[in-house]
Amino acid sequence: MIVPAKSSLAEDTAATAPNIVLMLSDDMGWAEPGFNGGNPELTPHIDSLASQGVRLTQFYAHSVCAPTRGALLSGRYAFRNWMDWRSEDFGKPSYLAKLNLTLAHNERGEPTRRIHALDSAERTIAEALSEVGYFTAITGKWHCGEWLPEHLPMGQGFQHQYGHYAWGIDYNHYTIPHNAPARFAVYDWHRNQQPLYEQGYTTDLIANEVVRLLSDRSDQPDKPFFIYVPFNAVHGPIEEVPRYTDQYPARQAALKCLDDAVGRIVGAVDQHGFTDNTLVIFANDNGGLTEEMNKPYRGTKNTTFEGGVRVPCVMRYPPKIKADTTNDGMMHVVDLLPTFATLAGASLEQTLPLDGFNMLPTIFDGQPSPRTEIIFEVEGSVRLPTIRSGDFKLMGEMLFNIAEDPSETTDVAAKHPQIVKQLTDKLAAAAKLRPPMGEKTLLMDPPLPYVYGQQENADAPQWLKDIVDRIRATQPQSWPEGTTPWPQAPQGATILYTGDGR
Repeated sequence: MIVPAKSSLAEDTAATAPNIVLMLSDDMGWAEPGFNGGNPELTPHIDSLASQGVRLTQFYAHSVCAPTRGALLSGRYAFRNWMDWRSEDFGKPSYLAKLNLTLAHNERGEPTRRIHALDSAERTIAEALSEVGYFTAITGKWHCGEWLPEHLPMGQGFQHQYGHYAWGIDYNHYTIPHNAPARFAVYDWHRNQQPLYEQGYTTDLIANEVVRLLSDRSDQPDKPFFIYVPFNAVHGPIEEVPRYTDQYPARQAALKCLDDAVGRIVGAVDQHGFTDNTLVIFANDNGGLTEEMNKPYRGTKNTTFEGGVRVPCVMRYPPKIKADTTNDGMMHVVDLLPTFATLAGASLEQTLPLDGFNMLPTIFDGQPSPRTEIIFEVEGSVRLPTIRSGDFKLMGEMLFNIAEDPSETTDVAAKHPQIVKQLTDKLAAAAKLRPPMGEKTLLMDPPLPYVYGQQENADAPQWLKDIVDRIRATQPQSWPEGTTPWPQAPQGATILYTGDGR
């Protein structure tokens, strides 16, 4: 798909290109960091990073985990490659029904999941940076495919992998609570795509790995690096938090542990002399589980109200970004690939069209954002078709003036029928760009693996099986008719999360 960069280009770029460390929290609400009005006791390190750089006030993501991650990696809206659907959605009847699909069964008659992931034909941000000599690593949550080798991080451009593949891991035992439609745990902790046995809290372990990688990179100062750090914190399940629970509820304690990890990573960047040659970013993947977490914005994760899609984001790069500043330019997570590629000297020429813009002039020089429009969802998604264009956002049949009413309290569709028609037509045109989904005939087999990764499961070690068997024995062995351990698909504009949203 992409013509490889010549080695001379890689060598020339490597000598001058800055490093990039991108940290991504999971399910943190807009209002949770102190710099956005949260309790500053919980996020001192994140707030410190914000004070050292720029706070982006109109940075948007998609409204749920996997779509944001797919868009970040590819520079393309999630609907372009069906990443507006998560892999686990293809094992959940209420989600499948929205595609007029039924639950698949293997040749033995067992209900199982249809395989879904970020298409391996996509050119990822890791591949783009590798072409110009970067060392690329992911430490944390992948959520862009958990089964076939070509869908795992090292099949998508990352030279080093650490962490988990699927949606939400137990922080202390490294299992995903269920493998919809199967309702029991699966092991999901790996280094370089081999199952890994460790002890510790995943937030701390992820930070440990990044600190170790940064120490290793200090011995190779002429080779730039891209380290992508997608934490599982503060996504559920949140049951055992190793510290701070004597002072705070469990979720707040987990947030403070995340802040510790951010502090350790930024501290390691500085300790090893990378400060002035490293773009450090902290952002979040989607809104929090409740509107209280997302104040002053309406909505939650898995909705396209502002509370579901407007997320905290800060960037630090001392040579180019003035400390303790804000930037109101409209940006979307798809903009990261062209921005990083331009900063690194990588090509933006590729077969598949990018939706992202190079935001360096906006971030570094304060120029107006080239982005005036964001397509969040189109027909065929589980959520309402939604587009923001200029000041207005069309969400299903509702229209909001985001500039005047950022909390989306008043539907103004009746006052602006022409704008409604114009944006409806744009969404319809965009929906036609969605490729065919395909038959989805590849199935996860066995339906309940011991460990994610088809090859890893085929040779799962006995220690791993023993761990998983012990955990499964403690889980509910049956569920009342019509209930599941996962939330049902959104209906209309909203979704109600209970507990920790697992």
